[in-house]
Amino acid sequence: MKLMRSIVATLILATLASCAPKTESPKPEPTKLDAPKTDEKSPVGGSSVKNPMNLSDEEWKKRLTAEEFYVCRQQGTERPFTGKLLNYHGDGIFVCKACDNPLFEPKSKFESGSGWPSFFQPLSKEAVSEKGDLTHGMSRVEVNCAKCGSHLGHVFDDGPAPTGLRYCMNSVSLKIKEKDGKKPEEEKK
Repeated sequence: MKLMRSIVATLILATLASCAPKTESPKPEPTKLDAPKTDEKSPVGGSSVKNPMNLSDEEWKKRLTAEEFYVCRQQGTERPFTGKLLNYHGDGIFVCKACDNPLFEPKSKFESGSGWPSFFQPLSKEAVSEKGDLTHGMSRVEVNCAKCGSHLGHVFDDGPAPTGLRYCMNSVSLKIKEKDGKKPEEEKK
C-alpha cells in the first residue's frame, strides 16, 4: 500500500511540474467551475485574458472553435502530445490562431520532450506579453499574444542556448503561415 501511495504521489508531482496545469482533455464548453475567475473590471465579456481588440465572448466564439476559445480566451491547456503542431518542422511562421499576429520563427523551435511545441525565443519582444501566473498552486509566467491578449502557454527558464528559455505553447493557440501561402501538411489532416 505504501508503494502504491508513493507511485501516486510521484505521478501527481510530475504532472504539477509539467507545462500543463492539468492533463485531462479540455471540455468543448467548460462549466463555470472549470473556467478561471474573471476580472470584474474587464470592460468586455467574461474572458480571463486581456482583450485589447475589445471583442465580446460571442464575437470570439464566432472566430474560434470551442477548444480554441477554451485555451486562448479562458487560459485552458490542451493535453500533452496531442497538438497538431508539436511535430511541425517546416519553415512557416507560427502565428496567433485568434488574430494572425506573427509569434515564433521555425528556427527557434526545439524538441523539449514536454508534449507541447517549444521555442527558445519569440519572433520579437513586441510579439508576446508575459505576466505572473499563480494558478494551480504553481508560480509560472504566462505568455499571451501581444495583439489580442490570447493565452498561448507559459515560459520557463530550462530551455537551450542562446536564451535558456522554453516557451511552452499550446498548438491550439497557434497556426502556421507558410511563406508560399500553402497550408502546411499538419493543418490539412
